[in-house]
Amino acid sequence: MALGLRPEATGLLWICAAFVALSAIPSSGQTVAEDADLQADAATSVSRLPKHVTPETKAAIDRGLAYLARVQDRRGSWSNRGGYGAYPVAMTALAHLALLMDGNTTTQGRYAPQVDRATRFLVASATPSGLIARGEVESRPMYGHGFTLLTLGQLYGMTEDARRAEEIHQVLSAGVQLTARAQSRLGGWIYTPDSRGDEGSVTITQVQGLRSCRNAGIAVPKSVIDDAMAYLDLSQNTDGGIRYTAGQAGRSRVPITAAAVCCWFNAGQYDNPRAKKALAYCKERIRPTAVPGGHAYYAHLYFSQALYVSRDPYWDRYYPARRDYLLATQQQDGAWMGDGIGDVYGTAVALIFLQMPFNQLPIMQR
Repeated sequence: MALGLRPEATGLLWICAAFVALSAIPSSGQTVAEDADLQADAATSVSRLPKHVTPETKAAIDRGLAYLARVQDRRGSWSNRGGYGAYPVAMTALAHLALLMDGNTTTQGRYAPQVDRATRFLVASATPSGLIARGEVESRPMYGHGFTLLTLGQLYGMTEDARRAEEIHQVLSAGVQLTARAQSRLGGWIYTPDSRGDEGSVTITQVQGLRSCRNAGIAVPKSVIDDAMAYLDLSQNTDGGIRYTAGQAGRSRVPITAAAVCCWFNAGQYDNPRAKKALAYCKERIRPTAVPGGHAYYAHLYFSQALYVSRDPYWDRYYPARRDYLLATQQQDGAWMGDGIGDVYGTAVALIFLQMPFNQLPIMQR
C-alpha cells in the first residue's frame, strides 16, 4: 500500500481551551463579577466538549488545523513531503476532510478560505475520463480518486453556492462512472483505472467514496457496491483478517482488515458475521502505538470509524489511549509524521481521528 445526506453546517465552532484560559484572567480594571462571568463561560465551553475530548485534545486539534492551513500551497493543494511521493490529490482530499470535520465549508467557518481553495483544486483535477488525478505526479491515482469522492461527497450537501454545487455534482457523477468502469471481475479495484486488477486498500477507498456519493444523492449503481462488498467476503481468511487480494492466497493484513470493517459498517451491516469476526481480529492486534506490519495511521483511520459508528464499548478504552499517544507525539509546529509517509498525511489522519467525537460528518456519524 502506497498510502494507504445532506448535513447542515451547524457544527459548533469550539472555543480553544488555551484561549479561554487566557481570556478568563481578569485585567486590572475587571470587576469580580465580570471575572466570575468569564470563568463560568470557560467552564461552559469545556463542558461542551464531547466525551473523551479534553481541553488539551482541543488545543492539539487547533494546532494541527493551523499547521495544515499554513502549508497549503497557492493552488489550494497539499503535497506530501515524505519518501512515498507527493500525491497532491490524495493529500488534498485528506486535508480537506480534516478541515470539514472542524465545521468548515467553502463559505462558513474559520478555515473556509482553505476549504474553498482545496475544493477548487480537487474539482480542477477531474479529467475527461472522470478520473480525479494529476497524472504527472501520481503513479497510483485511484487512492486520490477514492478519497476525493469521499470528501467532496461530504461537502456536497453543505454547499450553499448553487454553481459550486453543480460543479461538484458533475465531478462526483463522472467519478462514480469511472469507478464503476474500473471495477475488476471480482469486484475490486487496483492502483490505476485501466489495469482491471484488484487489491484491498484501493478497493476500500472506492467503496467508502461510493458510499459518500450515494448518501449525498449521487446515482451509484447498486450492483457496483454489491460486487464490492462481495469482494470483501472473497478476501477474508479463516482467522477473520483480510488478505491483500481476493484472487490469491496470502496472510491477513491488519490495516486492510480495519478498513474492511469500516466499509461493512458504513453499509449498515453491523450484525454481519464476517464483519464481527474481522473486528475481533483487529481488536486483538491493533494497539494505540503500533500495528503489526506497519501502516498504523492507516489502520487507526478506519478502525476508529468502525468502533465509533457502531458504538462499540471498546471505543471508551481505545480513543483515550490513541488520543494520548497522538498528543505526546505531535510536533511543536502542530504536525504529525504518520507512518513515515509525510507530515500532511500524518496530520490529516491524526486530525480525522481526534475530531471524530464531534460527530460532524454523516459518513462518520453515529
